[in-house]
Amino acid sequence: MVVLSDRFADAFTYANAVHRNQRRKRTEIPYVSHLLAVASIVLAAGGDEDEAIAALLHDAPEDQGGHPQLELIRARFGDRVAAIVEGCSDSLEVEPWAKEEWRARKQRYHEHARQTADLSVLLVSAADKLHNARATLADLQRVGPGVWDRFTGGREGTLWNYETLLKLYADSGDPRVRQLAAELDPIVKALEEY
Repeated sequence: MVVLSDRFADAFTYANAVHRNQRRKRTEIPYVSHLLAVASIVLAAGGDEDEAIAALLHDAPEDQGGHPQLELIRARFGDRVAAIVEGCSDSLEVEPWAKEEWRARKQRYHEHARQTADLSVLLVSAADKLHNARATLADLQRVGPGVWDRFTGGREGTLWNYETLLKLYADSGDPRVRQLAAELDPIVKALEEY
């Protein structure tokens, strides 16, 4: 049984401060709701405290400060948490305009996940994609196909990203990650209907 320490509470406080002014794509939903959902999925899948903390912090460097933010996370939460967060990031650029093109970033991330990502990285990544896919499907059911306009990759790119990662997760050596892939698969199939 995982017992969460004050480190987890500190990570939530930190994530809330970092993402305080951020909202989910073109919604009024506070971004921290996504981070809590990803941490919940990680814990429900059997993740440990470091994996749950990394789930809370997985988007901080990518969205809010790049490599300097990653180093703050390392100093505060340790090397393992920072390594998981770094492994879940497709860019560590400080400025959004400095990031490479979307598809190139995703292709590089896929290659990284295929070759070097450890199982903790794949667990947090799969939990992230599972929550994102659930939220996207709910929005599509409520709003309709216009939801695809929220995504840099559009419908085709977003589905390509999910399908590529789904295969990586399903082929994982970790039963926790494979279980999340099994949950993600029907959601991706449902997304393809829109």
